[in-house]
Amino acid sequence: MSQVGDQGTLYVISAPSGAGKTSLVAAMLKADSKLGVSVSHTTRPMRSGEQDGVNYHFVERELFEAMIARGDFLEHADVFGNYYGTSQVWVRETLASGQDVILEIDWQGAEQVRRLMPECVSIFIVPPSPEVLRERLTGRGTDAPDVVERRLAEASEECRHALAFDYLVVNDQFDEALADLLAIVRAQRSRMAVQQYRHQALLAGLSD
Repeated sequence: MSQVGDQGTLYVISAPSGAGKTSLVAAMLKADSKLGVSVSHTTRPMRSGEQDGVNYHFVERELFEAMIARGDFLEHADVFGNYYGTSQVWVRETLASGQDVILEIDWQGAEQVRRLMPECVSIFIVPPSPEVLRERLTGRGTDAPDVVERRLAEASEECRHALAFDYLVVNDQFDEALADLLAIVRAQRSRMAVQQYRHQALLAGLSD
């Protein structure tokens, strides 16, 4: 078993569709080489520009349901008629190696993860207003109008669960939201349980 200070931290990041979560997580990964992201499995169709194994592991519904039956997922959920799930083995092995891991999941999945891994750090991202959310969903041009309306309706329900998370980040100005997210990561790495393990020799020398 890895010691507490040797374990990576699991960051669970959720947001309503269109809040900018994916772009912010991509920027976090670029800014911090010690962060990694879990690639979820999904049954939804691959979108233009996406790659299997990079954006998601795209699988058929029958295979996904077989994986559920085997207990392969740390969490899974049915979102807008498609399954999404996170590999339990991959997450636990990666954390044990000392790597920090980000999970981009919806509030249902976050709830499951918090029950199984209460030590995780959970972050909820919101847009600055409902009007901005509508503009973002419409502007990206990947969803039909009826899908946009459905996502807006779901956003209200999703945001009701924000108070269950450890942190709230408002994505009004992208750079400020990114700075807030990276500050959370830096603070987590500065916890005494982590620093005591990583700097045993330093602390011993200073206390002599």
